[in-house]
Amino acid sequence: MWTPSIPLLCAVVLGMMPLACHAELPHIVFMLVDDWGWANVGYHRQVATKEVVTPTFDRLCKQQGLELDQHYAFKVCSPSRCSLMSGRLPVHVNTENLAASIVNTKDPVSGAMGIPRNMTCIAEKLNLAGYESHQVGKWDAGMATPDHTPKGRGFKTSLGYFHHDNDYWTEGVMDPIEYFPGCRGEHTDLWDTDRPAKTLNGTAYEEELFANRVLSIVNGHNASNPLFLYYAPHIAHTPLQVPKAYEEKFSFIENTHRRIYHAMVNYLDDVLAKLEQALIAKGMWSNTLMVVSSDNGGPVYRGGGGNNYPLKGGKASNFQGGVRVNAFVTGGFLPEKRRGQVSDGYIALADWYKTFCGLAGVDWHDEKAEKAKLPPVDGYDVWPLLSGTTTVSPRTEIPLNPGLISGDFKILVDTMRQAGWTGPQYPNNSQVEGIHAVQECGYNGCLYNIKEDPEERHDLAASMPDKAKEMRQRLDTWDDTWFRPDRGVLPSLEACKQVKANGGFFGPFLP
Repeated sequence: MWTPSIPLLCAVVLGMMPLACHAELPHIVFMLVDDWGWANVGYHRQVATKEVVTPTFDRLCKQQGLELDQHYAFKVCSPSRCSLMSGRLPVHVNTENLAASIVNTKDPVSGAMGIPRNMTCIAEKLNLAGYESHQVGKWDAGMATPDHTPKGRGFKTSLGYFHHDNDYWTEGVMDPIEYFPGCRGEHTDLWDTDRPAKTLNGTAYEEELFANRVLSIVNGHNASNPLFLYYAPHIAHTPLQVPKAYEEKFSFIENTHRRIYHAMVNYLDDVLAKLEQALIAKGMWSNTLMVVSSDNGGPVYRGGGGNNYPLKGGKASNFQGGVRVNAFVTGGFLPEKRRGQVSDGYIALADWYKTFCGLAGVDWHDEKAEKAKLPPVDGYDVWPLLSGTTTVSPRTEIPLNPGLISGDFKILVDTMRQAGWTGPQYPNNSQVEGIHAVQECGYNGCLYNIKEDPEERHDLAASMPDKAKEMRQRLDTWDDTWFRPDRGVLPSLEACKQVKANGGFFGPFLP
């Protein structure tokens, strides 16, 4: 049952809208890093290494923040982002990493890549409490129509791209499966709120463009009004590109992919430092709740550059290296007693929706989705866990598709790839890792106790058949609720036409 927060109770008692209680509403900054490996941040390295240089991440997490040691995302980008924005677990909003131009026009509600049209997203909810919402960086949650874009989801402004990735210097996308013949080639994917970002593309390193916009938003914000800033960096997703000065700092690393990847994360660490300082200078940091998370594990496949040591697997797998991600909360709004601590309670990206609604004092229920017979919001409010009111998370299960975490146990089914482990330095030129191994779990599944065996080295299915059967049954229950609309399989010709109409820029292509 929904319980109104203090700000909303204040509004009710005073006969006013939540806007009147702004002083009690925290600024919310959510930084969703792309393809950030478990071992690619200093606070996860048991032995210090000059390869991982993340002093700002480390300080804000270990000294000024609360480390979220059991924070989970989906195994790939788009479903994680759809989950965060909609408050649904991926199995109830989107489990497909489709191209942004794919669409099924027979279903105007759910027949497109990303979040269904009639789901209310978190910015729309926070706006009801007087928040000013802005989005910067990667979107990857739908763009077929204006309703699917950040502006259509409640963000006052946005600067970002719609695809899974683009070139860091030109913002170009080049994927022959994206377009029909006659529309292939170099197209620009950079959008500024409701129009192509024609004055910005190609003018600087993309993350610099994003950082400049983030700082501009903070510097221009009226600090007396609550701010919701969703910053989704391109870093450290492929293509692995970084300004020369940053790559030279890591010239001692022989492997090109590892060298550039570490340089990119170091670049982002500097951006975070500037963001923190901007919030401090604006007088906002003391009332800011900042959440930092990765959208999935680091990519350990060829060319990815990431590393999740000592966890098993990586991006695109359901082993811990693919779904258990770097995450922490920080900022002056976090109770001082929680700073420097570690929380091992389960949290999923979907849980931030209800958490933020609770802090803002708005009802999290999605009546628009209910009328369209879409899955309801199913995250949890984890603020009691974050604030220290309780040490027990309300979340006990996380469906993985295919797989399930329930309590201390995890079951994985079917054929599991990336069934191996990297070393402390990965990728490298001399060592052949077992990361590309394949593990057959079949229908009955592989069973792990991820609390006692976080590296997933011991399959317990044979020694604990009753537990394996119980987990398989729970997984079946989750699978029965799986939301799987027909989103189409081919890119839309209308997307091609719109690119041409936009002067070469990718953008919404249906009304």
